[in-house]
Amino acid sequence: MLIVRLNPNHSYTILSRQKQQVRLGEGEFEDEMITTAAMDRAVVVAKKFVDLARTFHTEEFVAVATSATREASNQNELLHRIRQEAGLDIRIISGREEARLIFLGVVSAIHLSDRNVFCIDIGGGSTEIAIGDTQGYTYLDSFRIGAIRLANQYPCSDEKGIVSLEQQKTIHQHVRNAIVHAKAAIRTVRPDCFIGSSGTIMNLAEIAEKALHPVNESTPKSNGHTLKYKELKKVIDLLSPLTLEQRRKVPGINPERADIIVPGAIILEVFMKELGLSEISVTSRGLQDGLLVDYLSRMDSFPLMGELTPRQRSVLQLGRSCGINEIHARTVTTLVLEMFDSARTKKLHDFSDAERELLEYAAFLHDIGSFISFTNHHAHSYYIIRNSELLGFNDREVNLIALLARFHRKKSPRKKDLGATILDPRDQRVLRLLSCFLRLGESLDRSHAALVQHVRFSAADKTTARLEILARGDCQLEIWGIESEMRAFSKAFGRNLEFSVKDISLS
Repeated sequence: MLIVRLNPNHSYTILSRQKQQVRLGEGEFEDEMITTAAMDRAVVVAKKFVDLARTFHTEEFVAVATSATREASNQNELLHRIRQEAGLDIRIISGREEARLIFLGVVSAIHLSDRNVFCIDIGGGSTEIAIGDTQGYTYLDSFRIGAIRLANQYPCSDEKGIVSLEQQKTIHQHVRNAIVHAKAAIRTVRPDCFIGSSGTIMNLAEIAEKALHPVNESTPKSNGHTLKYKELKKVIDLLSPLTLEQRRKVPGINPERADIIVPGAIILEVFMKELGLSEISVTSRGLQDGLLVDYLSRMDSFPLMGELTPRQRSVLQLGRSCGINEIHARTVTTLVLEMFDSARTKKLHDFSDAERELLEYAAFLHDIGSFISFTNHHAHSYYIIRNSELLGFNDREVNLIALLARFHRKKSPRKKDLGATILDPRDQRVLRLLSCFLRLGESLDRSHAALVQHVRFSAADKTTARLEILARGDCQLEIWGIESEMRAFSKAFGRNLEFSVKDISLS
């Protein structure tokens, strides 16, 4: 469950994220009947979640039911009970609609560029796949194979929960037969980016990291964002011969998944083998997030879901949720990028558009720390950015954005600061030079009045770089600010900084 507040400035704030396993399909799939015990569990959880949501003064509920409910012959009884006892209306969605929503949730958090992404989500009763790009989905499919369904359909012959080799082979064959029609279609679409969502896949990645690579080993650990095929095979080999009690004690495993994790792992293994994947990226995003994206996209008054990329949307959302001064943020961003571009033209640096993009986001968010306190707000900016869920970025990129914001004022990055950030030498240079542009940009809007209209490096040689500033009216505060940054610029770029100011209001 997600509880979300929509803010007047067209951002949103996630107030609570809750999860409770119900196992609605447990014991159902063969008879296509939700058991009384499972129905009782679902009603209790629905009531608890609704009660929690109401403590946040929730005004609207959006609830959907998936595989277990859509296949149950007594689905109406469940929906009626939840409506009567919890006051919640639930909409049953098809497998393809579930796949579409999962796709929305996943791609809203990644930087696709021109890639074609394949998403897979392994649930209790079904597995959904979706393929698409920045323009939307191109292929959706849903398979009646899930971790709970297969565990029920092929129960362990050993009452202790050991999964025999024979049982593994049977499940393998079942999954291969179930997906045979989709293999050709998937290969025709030719995805080049593969992402797994759902609790099953996330838990498998965690087991691979913690059980296969203990901290004291020299073997590189999984970074928590990818799962290799060879590691998945090792996880299956590790878990299958264990009893349930032994399996629950495996490092990284969710004990509540101990009885269904092997069938879930086999589903993923078959997909990866059939598609020839050596690894798959892992995300916590999924159906919940897709429901939110879908809901917001239908609101005319909510522009965040428009033509922005996931990165842009995430940065804007974070800034607005912390109440930044957008006029100042956009002014500084424009000036900083003008300096970056003109400096590149004059050979002052050789950074690519990738670094330019990170600088852009750091400039927009540089003052976000004022949300906590203006005092030391540069340090607060680092903390907020570093610990926020900026979607579509990897850890290195988030760290650089946070550090650039950290050094937009007060002291410039020093050697001991650079070492403490655990950056490689190239990224240390990125931070040292790009923070100069951000500090200059902040100085050029010191009055927060957008007096400086444009700025560019008009000339540069081995000893001097000349900055040309176009302003409207008296910008003495900005001039003093630039003067205070000249020494830091000289140290970073190995050139003296000279500047001129032209008052275009007199033209």
